[in-house]
Amino acid sequence: MPAAFSLSKLIERGGVYYNIAGSTPEEALAVAAGAIALPGGIDREKLLKAILEREALMPTAIGEGIAIPHPRNPVFSDPEQQRVGVFFLKSPIAYNALDHKPVSVFFMILSSDARSHLSVLAEISHLCQRQDFLDELAKRPSTGELADFVASAEKSMNGSRPKPLQQTED
Repeated sequence: MPAAFSLSKLIERGGVYYNIAGSTPEEALAVAAGAIALPGGIDREKLLKAILEREALMPTAIGEGIAIPHPRNPVFSDPEQQRVGVFFLKSPIAYNALDHKPVSVFFMILSSDARSHLSVLAEISHLCQRQDFLDELAKRPSTGELADFVASAEKSMNGSRPKPLQQTED
């Protein structure tokens, strides 16, 4: 039976982190990659390298002070290990965003497959278009507060949001 994942659960698994230092995207991403809760066996240096390689292709800043850094390829083979870490930066940093606003929060997506990755990316992008979500981020909520907000938003979006992530049977 497929197991559904929600963004709120992925945030609970990945955690929320505060005062991430760095004056460049590379510095802040290095701190974030070192801080995120990971299962054993994941090489943080390889993770950082993969994220920086993706950033070199095109910065992941989406506007409104938000970036969604991620590696191009899946990090995990087990869907149960997927996570989204949320990182509030100590100081906003220039990130080459289309709206020219400095980035103050990262949503780091670590997924197990392309389908899951795209679903998470779509959901975060959708939420980032909502003023109430941006207002919640401005409060720098705890992991529980942010997960609760996202869970409530997921329920209210019903059919207008992407389908929940599902583990497929291979």
